[in-house]
Amino acid sequence: MVTKTLEICSDTEQQLFFHNYSRMPIDIEYGKGSFLYTSDGARYLDMIAGIGVNAIGYGDERLLRAISDQAAKYIHASNLFMQRPQFELAEKLIELSGMSKVFFCNSGTEAIEAAIKLSRRWASLSGNAEKREVLSLSNCFHGRTYGAMTLTAKPKYVEGYEPLLPGTGMIEFNDIEDLERKVSGKTAAVFLEFIQGEGGIHRVSEAFAKRLGELAAEHGFLIVADDIQAGCGRTGTFFSYEQFDIRPDVVCLAKPVGGGLPLGAVIGGEKVAEVFTPGSHGTTFGGNPVACAAGSALIEVIHADGLMQKAVETGSMMRKAFEEMAGRHSQILEVRQYGLMIGITVSREAKYYVEEALKRGVLVNATSVNVIRLLPPLSLSEEEAQLCIDTLDEIFSEEKP
Repeated sequence: MVTKTLEICSDTEQQLFFHNYSRMPIDIEYGKGSFLYTSDGARYLDMIAGIGVNAIGYGDERLLRAISDQAAKYIHASNLFMQRPQFELAEKLIELSGMSKVFFCNSGTEAIEAAIKLSRRWASLSGNAEKREVLSLSNCFHGRTYGAMTLTAKPKYVEGYEPLLPGTGMIEFNDIEDLERKVSGKTAAVFLEFIQGEGGIHRVSEAFAKRLGELAAEHGFLIVADDIQAGCGRTGTFFSYEQFDIRPDVVCLAKPVGGGLPLGAVIGGEKVAEVFTPGSHGTTFGGNPVACAAGSALIEVIHADGLMQKAVETGSMMRKAFEEMAGRHSQILEVRQYGLMIGITVSREAKYYVEEALKRGVLVNATSVNVIRLLPPLSLSEEEAQLCIDTLDEIFSEEKP
């Protein structure tokens, strides 16, 4: 095979790949701190952080050392063997959650699939043959594989893939009356993001969470917390559900938990601790030792550097600035902020602001059509946060109808 130098551009991307993504037209060379640098030397403030993955930014020496040290030992051995990096990360997650058991996989959507299987198998062991229903909330996002996509059930994600997974349903977000109508003795589990990410940064109400817990006790179903985007300290607590007076039975993690490497986790309480048995579920790559070593390092950095409190403080500073900005710019309809998980609802498609910010060297994200979503590294400095604020202020000020 003759190796040739590829031109990294939109035309080459269209030739090489299925057309799954609308990629930004920049060729990333490396990252440092909160910035990405391109092959032509341009610098971009990254307020997306790999869609919430790079919680401690780029190039942290402690993370890199953990990765290189483990890679030098071995990169993969499979789950046929006991592996110290898995044990160490699992111990950390159990200590942080107060739960009992961990299953490692490769991504958030795999964690959701595993949790669906766990819920259905748990229900089957209950002896109630009708207890199979798995419910989620409207406006949610749980992933793109078959079961996870079914729970998400937004038209743009499911069109052409029907029929979807049977025995599922959807509860209107924060609608207590609909919750009471939908759950029953046939319900095996309710999946929810306590703070919805892809849906536009929306928080479950205290009243809804309280009633969910009461109904779970009454009907005997599992509560499954999807903390894939909101977890690992992003909202100011390690798990977002910690901000509610409720304790889920199962928690799904991914995105930042592998320090930037592919890793997902399902953490289960005592109720489900013995549901999986050898052969009932598995994965070849899940719990990769390098990813687990990175995950342990990530958790240590988050705590050592006080990044959960920093997320609260920096996020609060940004919210106040955007709320002040809303008083001057009618395009801003609402600001929602939980730690460094920020959504700014605007009066037009948010894609416009993504493109304008890109021209000015700042990377932001659009979700739910008209929401500017910010998921920066938890290590973001106030100066870097101010650069993002000033850039968006400039765009709003110069915007033409």
